[in-house]
Amino acid sequence: MSTENEGTEVPPAPSAPPVPVETSAASQPPAPQGGAPTPPPPSTPPYVPGAPQQDTALAAPSAAPADAAAHPAAQGAPGTAGEGPAQTFPAGGHPQQPQGAGVPGAPVDGSWPPPQPPAVPSYADGGTGAAGGAGGAGWGAAYQQPAPKPRSRRGGLIAAVLVAALVAGGLGGGLGYTLARNDDGGSTTVAASDAGASQVKRDPNSIAGVAAKALPSTVTIEAESTNGQGGTGTGFVFDTQGHIVTNNHVVADAVDGGKLTATFPDGRKYDAEIIGHAQGYDVAVIKLKNAPSDLKPLALGDSDKVAVGDETIAIGAPFGLSNTVTTGIISAKNRPVASSDGSGDSKASYMSALQTDASINPGNSGGPLLDARGAVIGINSAIQSSGSGGGLGGSGQSGSIGLGFAIPINQAKYVAQQLIKTGKPVYAKIGASVATSQDGSGGATISDQGAGGGAAVEPGSPAAKAGLKPGDVITKLDDTVVDSGPTLIGEIWTHKPGDTVKITFKRDGKEHTVDVTLASRIGDSAS
Repeated sequence: MSTENEGTEVPPAPSAPPVPVETSAASQPPAPQGGAPTPPPPSTPPYVPGAPQQDTALAAPSAAPADAAAHPAAQGAPGTAGEGPAQTFPAGGHPQQPQGAGVPGAPVDGSWPPPQPPAVPSYADGGTGAAGGAGGAGWGAAYQQPAPKPRSRRGGLIAAVLVAALVAGGLGGGLGYTLARNDDGGSTTVAASDAGASQVKRDPNSIAGVAAKALPSTVTIEAESTNGQGGTGTGFVFDTQGHIVTNNHVVADAVDGGKLTATFPDGRKYDAEIIGHAQGYDVAVIKLKNAPSDLKPLALGDSDKVAVGDETIAIGAPFGLSNTVTTGIISAKNRPVASSDGSGDSKASYMSALQTDASINPGNSGGPLLDARGAVIGINSAIQSSGSGGGLGGSGQSGSIGLGFAIPINQAKYVAQQLIKTGKPVYAKIGASVATSQDGSGGATISDQGAGGGAAVEPGSPAAKAGLKPGDVITKLDDTVVDSGPTLIGEIWTHKPGDTVKITFKRDGKEHTVDVTLASRIGDSAS
């Protein structure tokens, strides 16, 4: 990339300030005709012929006359803040002084004249200075300055500071322009030596250290259906036998005879097969064919011990960009989420999720959410995105807005173990159908009718044994507030069959509490 400014003209380096010369009688102008008295000798040295004209009239009356360098170069100095608008200085002139005038007009601003009548510049005799030229187009030899008016010292100080700033800026700009133009010279940038770069050691507990350790145990998954449709997601090594844990919606296209591959960060690519998938949990397990012997499973953490504010590290392939690492924190726990992959025949998945602001996008699905030590605390599964219905599977979704959701690893671990063992998921249940939409009841309302026209409360189920009936509104499960059907389902699925939970419900305006021992359901069907 060029180091020159593009489309912007660079000003040339400023001229040097005028150099004072010795004053002598020979340099004094002839006496004016008509007996006019000869002006007294100048208190400031005259200008050198040919040097750019500088205004010496900006010093305070009580101070010694300012040096010629204490005025901005001609061509218009910017106004000083608080001293009125900027004025344009014509070449070789002053404000209200027309360029090339024989006799300057009287100044409008009383603060302009210097404390003493200046000497006639040496270019006043028709020299070739900035305002001179053949025929004496410069200042008139008999020009007499008006009487000075008092002026505060502050104005002179500001003028001097302004001039210094302009000179310094001009020199810097001129130097930069010169360096930029000198293409034949050496580079002005300094590069760090590559020697020993590979020897840099990072704290294993730093983000870089955690990522370096975890990345080799993650894979980018490509799933393709028999008709060529498919997508990209992420997974991570679960054990040394070659099992990879991911989301159900990542591999859904390859369930019925499709093609599945997993690629490691070092480029090794393996065909894989689906061992089991749980649509309700949105968890799946695949296995590498001809798995390598050097697999290193990621360590699993304890999602029950995660606290809001804990650091998080997400690994995935957002929009197909494999091996991407992002960071954030746990921004909420036990967030009820119902998500789907956006397809027309997709059923919802329910989770009591870990919420994170680590940037995750479509393609991060199935990837690990790590804690600061590098242990897996969740599986990245869904996002809340403006203009989308959640989930990470739909191709028309927009990107992350800082609201991502992960399946807690304690739940995902149980599901994965069941899939490896039997190939089918096992769900905890109470045996009652509830409305899956917000009905304004402030809880989960037991439906009047069950799925497929069956009973809303299954005979002999835990709900039936606890005396629950259609129309009852469940408001709490243990200490968790239940505000809808999806919230209740997600909370029940964080438990295992055989667990005993406390259910609080309302009937006819009265609150009741019962203990319920959860039953089990095998497979994704509702039966």
